[in-house]
Amino acid sequence: MRSHRLAALAVALIALAGCTTPAEQRAQRSSASPTSPSAASTSRPAPVSTSSSAASTSSPVPTTTRPVWVVGAKPLPLRPDGFGQILPTPPVLANRALPTTDILPPPRDDKYASTIAAVPPDVLARSTWQPECPVAAADLRYLTMTFWGFDGRHHTGEMIVHKRVAEGVTQAFARLHAIRFPLEEMRVTTRPELDLYPTGDGNNTTAFVCRPAVNLKTWSAHASGLAIDVNPFCNPYIRGDLVLPELASSYVDRGWRRPGMLYAGDEAVRAFTAIGWSWGGNWTSPVDIQHFTATGR
Repeated sequence: MRSHRLAALAVALIALAGCTTPAEQRAQRSSASPTSPSAASTSRPAPVSTSSSAASTSSPVPTTTRPVWVVGAKPLPLRPDGFGQILPTPPVLANRALPTTDILPPPRDDKYASTIAAVPPDVLARSTWQPECPVAAADLRYLTMTFWGFDGRHHTGEMIVHKRVAEGVTQAFARLHAIRFPLEEMRVTTRPELDLYPTGDGNNTTAFVCRPAVNLKTWSAHASGLAIDVNPFCNPYIRGDLVLPELASSYVDRGWRRPGMLYAGDEAVRAFTAIGWSWGGNWTSPVDIQHFTATGR
């Protein structure tokens, strides 16, 4: 099906550029027919409370209230280039503060903790790694790191990186933790996600994402575990009229400072430059605000 091939091409193109946001959309395959979301205003609404509508899984509370936003639930109509249509940011996401769903047990206290280990077989199996990737599985490391969510709670995230940068990455996230820089999600991208229609609302902080590039000759630094995207929705990839994630247009306005955003010279950016990484927010075309890299790409 042509639309499926275009969607797959879009993911590969973004991975080459260094931005892996579309690969982290969590739409269900059963909803693969794109629909046309209604256009919404990008004016600056008051922050939306999510406390009564989406409880943290660390202390589940029975509720019949529907969540204010379900990430990955609404596939976007596709542009001719295979990306999703760039639509106005829904008001509920314009000052984004969605709760974090715990995939690992939350920490027992508020102290930063991290682990570095070989990638467990079950984690490698659900990741995007395959023999054709430009890095051997033995050269990857599985990290767990604690972080503060936009919900004000303490969480444990997971990440796959190259072994030569593992220690530095845990140091950078220790600095983010110390300043309580919020992250919505930190989890390993799975292989099925690469072929889903873009939904334009992903916000997963992640590193390793590997996929053979379509009609291209080089790999992204993400394919070797040498790049990290931080809060991609709050720090979009911008190239001409293309904004990724596609619903993050509101965050192109860097004059409106909101939690989770990155700025030149701030403590969050310095956390990565201190370990020798460069920042895509300093690029001119594309401007990849979410992207930190150990390779310069």
